[in-house]
Amino acid sequence: MTMLRACSLADLGEDKPLAVEVADTPLVLVRRGPVVHALRDECSHAEIPLSEGEIEMGRDDRAGIVCWLHGSRFDLHTGAPCSPPATEPVEVYPAAVVDGDVFVDLDT
Repeated sequence: MTMLRACSLADLGEDKPLAVEVADTPLVLVRRGPVVHALRDECSHAEIPLSEGEIEMGRDDRAGIVCWLHGSRFDLHTGAPCSPPATEPVEVYPAAVVDGDVFVDLDT
């Protein structure tokens, strides 16, 4: 596991998606309480940056990020699509906070 620095934790507002690029990989980071989620910053349906969307709670009480173009919601934990029109998941990467910085592992 190789953890790469993505940003400072201070750069992440609660439930505010942030676009970052780590080792040429576009990511969207989302902070929910003490947990940071890292997903590929691209809707699997229309190749739109998910970082331009919003965080919403689903009927299952799990948070997801919603693509602004067609409304597909992706689970922050698994990347699975929770609503159409998307049918394919987006990649999810392990993230950790160490000494006030956010690190991600792209080798998953």
